[in-house]
Amino acid sequence: MPIENVKVLAVPTVTKLGPETAGSVVIGGSHAAIYTTYLTLKAGARAAIQHDAAMGLDQAGIAGLAWAEQFGFAMAAVDGRSARIGDGADMLQRGIISAVNRYAAACKVEVGMSCNEVAHLLRAAAEPATRPAPMLETRSDMTLPGTTQRIVMVDSIALAREGDADAIVVSGSHGGIPSAGYAAKVGIKLVLFNDAGFGADDAGSASLPILEEKGIAAATVSAFTARIGEGRSTYETGVISAANARAVALGAVVGSRARDFVASAAKGAHDPAGGQK
Repeated sequence: MPIENVKVLAVPTVTKLGPETAGSVVIGGSHAAIYTTYLTLKAGARAAIQHDAAMGLDQAGIAGLAWAEQFGFAMAAVDGRSARIGDGADMLQRGIISAVNRYAAACKVEVGMSCNEVAHLLRAAAEPATRPAPMLETRSDMTLPGTTQRIVMVDSIALAREGDADAIVVSGSHGGIPSAGYAAKVGIKLVLFNDAGFGADDAGSASLPILEEKGIAAATVSAFTARIGEGRSTYETGVISAANARAVALGAVVGSRARDFVASAAKGAHDPAGGQK
C-alpha cells in the first residue's frame, strides 16, 4: 500500500477496534502491556503507539513492545506524563515517545520524538510478518473464607459481565475514563483499577469521580505496586493510591493493601456489624 494511503487512527481504547484498523497506524489510549498489544495486532494494525502507563511494576506498561517483535510489529509508547491515558487524540496531539521496539527503531523512531511525528514515520512500517494465535485474558472468581461475597479478578474491565453486578471486581485496567464506561454498564458494586502512575491530568484515576456519580465504589492501586493488565497482581500486591467517597465508606485507605481492603469490604457486605448489607 502506498504510504500516503496508510491511515493514522487515534482511539481511546484498543478493546473496541473495528475493521477500519486493518493496515492503519493505531494511536491507542490503552496501556502497552501484552494483552492490549495483542488486541491491536489481532485487529490488523500495521503499527501502533500506545500509552506507557508510567511503565510501572516490572515495566508492565510497555511489556507489549518486546512481545510484539516476534511478529515483526513496529510499536512505540507515549510517556504517561505527556498525554492522558485513555485518550488517543490527546496522545497524538501532545504525546512524547518514551519507548520503542526494534521494528519502530528501523523506521527511524526515537525516544523523545513527538507522537505525531512518529505516527507518520510508522506509516512506512512493513505489515507484521505474522499475527498472534488467539489469546485469552485471565478471569477468575473466588469467595473469601467466612464470606459469601464473590470476588472477580479480570485482566481487563472489558471482561466484566452482567452477572458481576453484585461482585467486587478487581481489574488490571487503568482507571481512566474508558474504564468507567465498562464498569457502569455492568453496575458493579465495587471495582479496583491500576492508576497508571496517574499521569497527565491525573487521567489514570479519572474514572473514580464518574463512577461515584453513578453509585459505584471505585479505587486505584499504584502502578508501581502492581502490574498493569493483571487483575491478580492488583489484588495480590497492589497498594491503594486513590479512592472515591463510596470506596472510602467501604474502608478504602490510601496506602493500605488492596487485598486487605477487598477482604474488609467482603466481610462488611455480609456482617451486620460491618455496616454493609
